[in-house]
Amino acid sequence: MSIFATKRTGEPVRNAFQLSPVAAGCAVFLSVFAGSAYAQATTQDNTTTTTSATSSVATQPASAEQAAAAAEPTPPGATPAPGVATVQVTGIRRGIEAAISIKKNSSSIVEAISAEDIGKLPDQSVVDSISRLPGVSAQRGRSSGKASDISVRGLSPSFNGTLLNGREMASTGNARSPEFDLFPAELMGSIVIYKTPDASVIGQGLASTIDLRTVQPLDFGKRTVAVSYKKTRLGVKHPDGLPEGDGKRATLSYIDQFANRTIGVAMGFTRYEETGGGQTTFNSWGTAEMDFAGGKVKTPGGFGYDTVVDSHERDGAFASLQFRPNKNFKSTVDLFYSAGETGQKKTGFEGGVAYNAGGAYELPHVLSAATVSNGVATSGTISNWKGVVRNHYEGAKDDLKTIGWNSELKIADWTTAADLTWSKATKLSSRYETTAGIPGRTQDSLKYTNFNGSNVSEVKYTPVSNYADRGVARLTDVMGWSGGETSPQAGYLAQPYIEDQVKAVRLTAKRAIEFGPLVGTSFGFNHTSRDKSRTGDEGRLVIKGGAGPYAAVAVPGSDVAQAGASGFNVVSWDPRGSLGSVYELANKVDADIYNKFWDVRERINTAYVMGDMEGELFGLNYTGNVGLQAIHTNQTGGGYVIDKARCVGNTAQTCPAQRVAETDSYWDVLPSMNLSFDLKNEQKVRLGLAKVVSRANLDDLRAGGNFGLATQGVSILTGSAGNPQLKPFRAKAFDLSYEKYFGNKGYVSAAYFYKKLDTYIIRAPRAFDFGPFVTPTTPLPLTGPYKGSTQGLLTQPTNGDGGNLKGWELAVNVPFSMLTQYLDGFGVMVNHSDTKSNVNLPESGFANVNGDMTSIPLPGLSRKVTNLRLYYEKNGFQIAAAARKRSSFLGQVSDFQDNAQLTFIKGETIVDLQASYEIQRGWLKGVSLYAQAQNWNNAPFLEFTTDEENPSNRRAFGRTYHFGASYKF
Repeated sequence: MSIFATKRTGEPVRNAFQLSPVAAGCAVFLSVFAGSAYAQATTQDNTTTTTSATSSVATQPASAEQAAAAAEPTPPGATPAPGVATVQVTGIRRGIEAAISIKKNSSSIVEAISAEDIGKLPDQSVVDSISRLPGVSAQRGRSSGKASDISVRGLSPSFNGTLLNGREMASTGNARSPEFDLFPAELMGSIVIYKTPDASVIGQGLASTIDLRTVQPLDFGKRTVAVSYKKTRLGVKHPDGLPEGDGKRATLSYIDQFANRTIGVAMGFTRYEETGGGQTTFNSWGTAEMDFAGGKVKTPGGFGYDTVVDSHERDGAFASLQFRPNKNFKSTVDLFYSAGETGQKKTGFEGGVAYNAGGAYELPHVLSAATVSNGVATSGTISNWKGVVRNHYEGAKDDLKTIGWNSELKIADWTTAADLTWSKATKLSSRYETTAGIPGRTQDSLKYTNFNGSNVSEVKYTPVSNYADRGVARLTDVMGWSGGETSPQAGYLAQPYIEDQVKAVRLTAKRAIEFGPLVGTSFGFNHTSRDKSRTGDEGRLVIKGGAGPYAAVAVPGSDVAQAGASGFNVVSWDPRGSLGSVYELANKVDADIYNKFWDVRERINTAYVMGDMEGELFGLNYTGNVGLQAIHTNQTGGGYVIDKARCVGNTAQTCPAQRVAETDSYWDVLPSMNLSFDLKNEQKVRLGLAKVVSRANLDDLRAGGNFGLATQGVSILTGSAGNPQLKPFRAKAFDLSYEKYFGNKGYVSAAYFYKKLDTYIIRAPRAFDFGPFVTPTTPLPLTGPYKGSTQGLLTQPTNGDGGNLKGWELAVNVPFSMLTQYLDGFGVMVNHSDTKSNVNLPESGFANVNGDMTSIPLPGLSRKVTNLRLYYEKNGFQIAAAARKRSSFLGQVSDFQDNAQLTFIKGETIVDLQASYEIQRGWLKGVSLYAQAQNWNNAPFLEFTTDEENPSNRRAFGRTYHFGASYKF
């Protein structure tokens, strides 16, 4: 069975794998009632609070909205519609009580967040809000400093399943789930994290399933319109004193009901723009020795300075149309749209001191006029030197469209449902690298001072020429990095393109029964079709119309900027849109580039049966469910095979590739059980048992790869490839939780979890026969045990052994008014988790690990995670202070070639503050003014290799301030 294909095609796989024009089918809203309805009324300051229980959140997406909608009062004289509760709490308490209601009435172990008001989650982003929950931690982005990825219970972000209104979505990265940046917080009504699954949850993850939910209009008691506008300052009090950035954000939400509440409409729109404050980065080339005065002296090796500015733009919209003509039929259409652009502009300068920068045009460096102390050249002048001005742009334009249509019909004792999903995502990335400097073989000089032998980041460098002068620094092939005169390269451009399309149909039926402990049963079938591909162009940038290899043109515009912390300015410009006007693209292909082109086709059929249970055991009443999922997967990976011996250039003619594809199929059977025991006095013990899976990242399923003759050690053919026969990560899970509730006002909980990882995907070599891909020009081993043999070693993703993961969580969420009325309005949310694992993975099993070690821990695992939020809310005032802390972990970032890279990230604590006031009476009633501060403590982003006290990379971002106003009527 060949990892390279045994099947060939003469046309792109995207044509071979087209889906049928129309997906047939529909999905299911299941509702398993885990307990009787709960209601509580409290009289305090002449305010009545009433809450009602919701159905099992694991199977009814609307239940979270019902909890959140409870804060909407019913108009005077009106009768509340089914599923609508009357509540007079607002703001922070509203969000907390709605979330507690979701957690309390779920049949599974879940965590939840509910909007504090229409279009207002507790934090600025979905990730910030989720990261406050027990057992959840966030990783900040290396470039923006914003929380971007979520780890649940010590597992990497790719182990989470992410849903929108209970449906799977297309994604814009190599992972299956979409990036959270695609979901503006203002468009979310609630977020539920299932820590234990049940059989009705489709698209579940091994670590958790995160369900993002928009509001449902018929869950609200009246028309509601909300608008908000916000201004932002970024990079405030930056430790390097760089300029601040700014931004703006506007949101409109509209919810209404018509035709005697048989039709409901909800719409939301948001737009934001941000330009970040400057960040400085420094890249040291270490130290080295140079010849001087007949001996050797120590000097800096070289340097690189950058000033980095991020930019973000996004338009988001959702719409929901509900039709409920009677109690037996309901139909809902949900639409979601998100499109945006993220970018990072780098303005920098680099050059060698002892080291040559590696180009064909730079001569060997000569040290002169040096001051030497104890063998260290503390200052000096470097001649035969060339410096490079870098104006790079790395960005992406993405687009996500999702449509879902759910219809539910009650027929006699049966409740049937059908659900259709269509989701498409695209992402076009652009990585412009441009160089400016002195053209051709003309040399410059560099002076440096303040070197003591080790303080490489504190050395003062001064180029003799003025690189802020457009007459000096011109766009050109400064160094001859691509080979010199025969292959000029004035820059580089890579434009990878990802397209993903998901279609799904789901059919379900349920009814009440009486059979022993079973009180209800449900059945379902789901079919998901997914087609995803990664293509693109990349290659050398050459000066358009340039005469000869030394062609040069003036840098457009007149801007200059400081190159990081260098202390001197350089020419600055934005290279976007320069292809065709300034540059021409000389397309490039080689083995590494071909490996980035792939496509994957999946057809997944899931059937499930689940029984709802209710009874008594050991004198304790219990509710719960037991179920089984049977999943059949058919997957096809496409790609290219490259014989490195035949790849003698960087064009399609000089580096030929062979198109391949391979198909595999397999079954997974996933039993699950959830039990909730009533200990009386609003106490519960929950038990969860399940077998869970997470599918491999889609790029790991690609076919194709490259191979060649190993030149070191044993002479043998070796290669690397994807693996279309890869199976999912698989695990068995045990969860136990104790929860004590105080109505819907607060709770305390303690939980223990254990996961037995049966398999873990790593990259490992295996014996492989390269015979089908060997040509007469392929060199074979001439000596050793493999002399003349096509047998060799192929390194590819494979299902290796796992280990165990276990931990505990504590959470307290209470208002202080429970202790004394003198503290009315104050409250606290605090949680802590401690996670351990005996899994040590071979470093060789992962590509691009930043560090020098033989084994690595689980990616995403922080041993300790703590979250704290203190708040005060009364008489229209809302004040909150929050902190999240996680210990050091192995995180994932992108390298300069758009590849995922694992790097150690030092533990950090992030402090956020917010305050707001809502006008309570008069003609301005409903107007709120607010201010928020993120990263108040100015925590940097620190990477390290082996010692966390000696960071290898430091990024500072400063504080972010938000000021805004909103109006709800």
